[in-house]
Amino acid sequence: MTPNINEVLKYLYKLQDQICEQLENLDGTGKFRTDAWERPEGGGGRTRILRDGTIFEQAGVGFSHVYGEKLPPSATTQRPELAGRNFQAMGVSLVFHPHNPYVPTTHCNVRFFIAEKEGEPAAWWFGGGFDLTPFYGFKEDATFWHQTAKQACDVVDKSLHPKFKQWCDEYFFIKHRNEARGIGGLFFDDYNTDNFDASFKLFTSVGDHFLKAYLPIVQRRKDHAYGKRERNFQLYRRGRYVEFNLIYDRGTLFGLQSGGRTESILMSLPPQVRWEYDWQPEAGSAEEELYKDFLPAQDWLAS
Repeated sequence: MTPNINEVLKYLYKLQDQICEQLENLDGTGKFRTDAWERPEGGGGRTRILRDGTIFEQAGVGFSHVYGEKLPPSATTQRPELAGRNFQAMGVSLVFHPHNPYVPTTHCNVRFFIAEKEGEPAAWWFGGGFDLTPFYGFKEDATFWHQTAKQACDVVDKSLHPKFKQWCDEYFFIKHRNEARGIGGLFFDDYNTDNFDASFKLFTSVGDHFLKAYLPIVQRRKDHAYGKRERNFQLYRRGRYVEFNLIYDRGTLFGLQSGGRTESILMSLPPQVRWEYDWQPEAGSAEEELYKDFLPAQDWLAS
């Protein structure tokens, strides 16, 4: 079935608008600024940034639609047969960095690629997912997050969630630290059932379930009291976020290699961060609990 690119674009514009509107309503004071940008090689995007709100220190929600004559290396490493094809890539990607260390950082991305060559069938696929990066763990939140992720998959196919959950655990793993970035969620790529409508249904379900998973957690934790210790730990753990995004993240690499707008690509990085040489959590502390009880991959729905 021929992909309906206009339908994908329509959904992505709507998703960006809805997420920004709901986040502004939740934050109460923060407002998104919008930067429209163009890519010289073809395409462009719409980046929206909220800074210094009541709840969110920074929140970025970016839409992009870029195209060109040649896929960048990050896109052909997994699919070398596509080298030399022209392409279109479109998606919405977001990262939220809250003030309060008890409110998790989160990331969501939904994207569509199509690569074409005259005389050959078009190659197209969907990708995306969402993941949670808490600084202080709450089992109630972790379970709810993964329950909602499962619901997003079960709408389409109940066999998908275990695969996408494992894929997320493996993808968002900081190899040089031998630790997870957070507690996972969903991650998928190269998703194509040969039926565009069926594949598109998963794509929209993941996008539509993201705020259903995240906003209730924010509501529970946004007024939690914290001090300098918790803030310093949050900034320290943000360093892991930076390391992953700059070393491993395929979306960051694709954006930079394809000539996207650097400010928009790197909006995922936190406004404040710290590193400390050979820091170790205090035995029995809540910080140690994050490392021992939350970051190791596990089945949060087992109970």
